[in-house]
Amino acid sequence: MDIRQIGEVEVSAIGLGGMPLSVDGRPDRERAFATIQAAVDAGVTLIDTADAYSLDETDFGHNEELIAEALKGLGTDVLVATKGGHTRGPGRAWGLDGRPEYLRKACDESLRRLGVEAIGLYQFHRPDPTVPVADSVGALAELLDAGKIRMAGVSNFDPEQIREANEILGGRLAAVQNQFSPEFRSSEPELELCAELGIAFLPWSPLGGIGGAAALGSRFRPFAEIARERGVSPQRVCLAWMLAKAPVVIPIPGSSRPESIRDSAAAADLRLDETEMARLNGGNSASH
Repeated sequence: MDIRQIGEVEVSAIGLGGMPLSVDGRPDRERAFATIQAAVDAGVTLIDTADAYSLDETDFGHNEELIAEALKGLGTDVLVATKGGHTRGPGRAWGLDGRPEYLRKACDESLRRLGVEAIGLYQFHRPDPTVPVADSVGALAELLDAGKIRMAGVSNFDPEQIREANEILGGRLAAVQNQFSPEFRSSEPELELCAELGIAFLPWSPLGGIGGAAALGSRFRPFAEIARERGVSPQRVCLAWMLAKAPVVIPIPGSSRPESIRDSAAAADLRLDETEMARLNGGNSASH
């Protein structure tokens, strides 16, 4: 598995997004554990989670606890990245809380669930419109200084917010996690800014999300065509396309089956040429 950098830490070029293991439609524990095992066996050393990855408020923290348990005894050095700032409510509702006091408490709870002394990468999950970004990111700076987190990241930030966050953190912003996929390309400016600043860019839902990954090839013709020419899946082509965009890109495809994370991990070995990249970069090119 090729290696990329988050801050000073080396991780696999492809990570595993843990969300599908804990939300609606999640697999049973045996298959969830098998998926994490398959990721590690394939060379994945980055697993992304969040405290809010759960069915609802009654099992808040489910994904963190699941991943911590699955990694016990595997004897592999995996960077577990988690997030705080999203809340869950009745009826499987999602909410936001970016207050510094909430983030400090959320970090302490994540530390407990993950069973670690310091979180490898802690990310502010999403800006809260009722709280200044500077206040929320300021809490990350405090957690860094206190040694509770080793690296700080942000998620769902625009370029101006990324620059502000990096300034507040004294140049210590390690990662930006934004949505990016063949369908959702509006995060190109954030990707380019991260490449310019040397900040890791972690595309979430890189294959189109839980409901869209399987249909990627049927929806975006160039990915299907190159996949046929190369004898691989359209999903593998998609992740290879992202990796080729910039050395800072580290896709974190979600998976709930061992087979899918094995295929995703293999994208690190697929090299696309300039002609193929031009075809894939040429727009959405939907087949319908």
